[in-house]
Amino acid sequence: MKIDGKQIAQEILDDLRKKVAKLNKNNIYPKLAIIMVADNPASLAYIRQKEIKAESIGIKTITYNLKPEIQSFELIKLIEKLNNEKNIQGIIVQQPLPKHLNAKIINQAINPQKDVDGFHPDSHFQMPIAMAVLKILEKVYLANPKTEYRFADWLKNNKIVVIGKGETGGKPIIKLFEKMKVPVVVIDSKTKQPEVLTKKADIVISAVGKANIVTPQMLKKGVILIGLGISREKNKKLIGDYSEIEIENIASFYTTTPGGIGPVNVAMLLQNLVRA
Repeated sequence: MKIDGKQIAQEILDDLRKKVAKLNKNNIYPKLAIIMVADNPASLAYIRQKEIKAESIGIKTITYNLKPEIQSFELIKLIEKLNNEKNIQGIIVQQPLPKHLNAKIINQAINPQKDVDGFHPDSHFQMPIAMAVLKILEKVYLANPKTEYRFADWLKNNKIVVIGKGETGGKPIIKLFEKMKVPVVVIDSKTKQPEVLTKKADIVISAVGKANIVTPQMLKKGVILIGLGISREKNKKLIGDYSEIEIENIASFYTTTPGGIGPVNVAMLLQNLVRA
């Protein structure tokens, strides 16, 4: 069964719209600052979605499109300026950054109280991508009313495999599961015979960004499959880490690309902003 990320996201956004309206009554107007460095088509598409969804629930955004050759001190100066602006509650720096910029240093320049992307080690917020995965798994859990376990226990009773441990994909999910004391098996480029591990998994979360990194032969019947990785075909069409046509009769639940994790990720970012 396809997991409808757009529907899940809309439920979250509908709830946030009510919260924003309440904040407005108290003369609080949530505002998100988005910093974009370099002309990356995928990043531009993500930013546009964030702007559209924010506007749809009454959140204002201001986007800074900076030149790719900008130096770290210039970028940090802008971040410090935004840190001091009281009418801005959230700041995000769209990833990936050009190679000459140290993402870790840039992210740590953001005030942890405004770090709605959750990259700062002292951030007040969970990373939206990890919360999006958790939200989707919760929806799958609720679709099976026969289970006698609470959600956290249900997770612990499933064998979970995460493929990829990148800073903006697999790593935040692995960290969140560790915090929840949910055991996970991590597969990276050095893992030998990954199919042996994935074949035993009840839940597979793929965060690689490479077409067909997950094949039908790697999965057991009834697996829950969540795809975070995104790449582009030669015709510029967005594709995920697996062919949906090939796995649709194997997986009990699976996310699509696009329309799967992406909309929920944006909704979770905006949820962090409303909290901020």
